[in-house]
Amino acid sequence: MIFVGIYNADGSLLGEVSYVLAKYTGRGHCELCDITHGTFRRKRSWNTACENAGIDMALVHRDEATADQLHVAGHLPAVIRKDGSSWRLVAGPAELASCDGDPERLMSLLTTSSR
Repeated sequence: MIFVGIYNADGSLLGEVSYVLAKYTGRGHCELCDITHGTFRRKRSWNTACENAGIDMALVHRDEATADQLHVAGHLPAVIRKDGSSWRLVAGPAELASCDGDPERLMSLLTTSSR
């Protein structure tokens, strides 16, 4: 099963800097970033949670996602999954926010939704 997490931020250096400034001034936020990253790098707990759940998730920024992926995702951030030849929304901003930055909670949500 293929999962893709799409950040509510652009992947360029300018995009990363813009996101950090927006986050720390209260003008922007990405719940998926809170789950996967600490202040400066990817959380170890993210890698461990993915490994324990047996989930390999691609993480992309909104400017790296395809038009089809963005269409299915709707409001970002989001996690989508490939079902056959089409994409399906698994978690949007509200579901990601309910994880409270905990990678294990997201993995539980993903494993439940993939059955």
